[in-house]
Amino acid sequence: MTDPVEAELPVLEAPADGVPAVVDTPEALAAAAAALAGGTGPVAIDTERAHGFRYSPRAYLIQLRRAGAGTVLLDPIPFATNDAPADLSALAQVLSDAEWILHAATQDLPCLVEVGMVPGRLFDTELAARLTGMPRVALGTLIEEAFGLRLRKEHSAADWSRRPLPDDWLNYAALDVELLIDLRDWLADKLDDQGKTEWAAQEFAHLIAQAQVVPPPRPDPWRRTSGLHAVHSARALAVVRELWTTRDQLASSMDRAPGKILPDRAISGLAARLNSPEVKRLGPQDLSAISEFSWRAPSRYRARWLAALDRAAALTRDQLPPKQLSSDGPPPPRTWETRNPEAAQRWNAVRPAVIGRAEQLELPVENLVSPDALRRVLWKPPMPLTAESLDAALEAELVRPWQRELLIPLMLTQLC
Repeated sequence: MTDPVEAELPVLEAPADGVPAVVDTPEALAAAAAALAGGTGPVAIDTERAHGFRYSPRAYLIQLRRAGAGTVLLDPIPFATNDAPADLSALAQVLSDAEWILHAATQDLPCLVEVGMVPGRLFDTELAARLTGMPRVALGTLIEEAFGLRLRKEHSAADWSRRPLPDDWLNYAALDVELLIDLRDWLADKLDDQGKTEWAAQEFAHLIAQAQVVPPPRPDPWRRTSGLHAVHSARALAVVRELWTTRDQLASSMDRAPGKILPDRAISGLAARLNSPEVKRLGPQDLSAISEFSWRAPSRYRARWLAALDRAAALTRDQLPPKQLSSDGPPPPRTWETRNPEAAQRWNAVRPAVIGRAEQLELPVENLVSPDALRRVLWKPPMPLTAESLDAALEAELVRPWQRELLIPLMLTQLC
């Protein structure tokens, strides 16, 4: 049901200067780069991906807007070569001195970095809104709050790999950057009024740095399969692993979202049949008992699913996956009382104080310090415990200077 107040707001229907033609040729890209280079001030940037449709997280459309240059809708796909991503570093170079404005930059930066677009300076409107204490930080919500206008949301989950892109989708995409520069200024004023401008600057610099770090491969990514809580034995976990790996290989080779090939619930549902003591080995009859395996897409690969089941059944006991993956971090704090009583005392003293300080500062507590960083430092604090040693320990966990400045006195008061 539409919120009555939201329904009263005027809808931003179209960009003020119209929807530009899509940039998809070298000549058009050169002209767009020249126009953006001739613009002034910051540049608003957004991307559209095809999450839920494609395996690749690449950008299928990049929107840019700058004063004096207008809006650019760039299709990076024609500039890709031999399955390699497009190289748009030349475009990034002409914008190297400009501040880049993104909303929820952690979503857009990876696919921008993939095509060689790395900002020198950044302003993240979502993160800025969080730092000011705003409870709702979606782009549409902020546009409503700042300007009394409503953005349409109907194409946010569309398949942006579709070609040609429909005109109404391009209109939607252009509107995503239409007011982003104005929103940046509105939020910058709020940050300044609250004395949080430097905090935001450090956070934005951290985002840029982290976006350029290649993360290590996630151990056992198959353990994120939904419904895994219903899978009880190591043999059943092996079934999940083999089916997930088979699906992932198919998805990667076809650049299709894994869930379009076989939903998670089919994998976990089939593996959970081994929970029954009567079921010793899964075979064709079990595959037929899970309705999703009879759907058109999964049924094409029936031989592959059966081969995966055979591989899981052939594993020796020492080849089965452990029921739980060991972690390099501390256990959940709820277990500290029995496993490390001194750490539990530290947690019970410091955590409420951190929450209270975040409330005073009108910050989400996770923006004052990440829960993982706080757990790691309190589980095994530096010794001797001093302001200097605590500062070094927090810095090692990527806690920013402004956060450390606030946290260290508070933590020392509770721990000493």
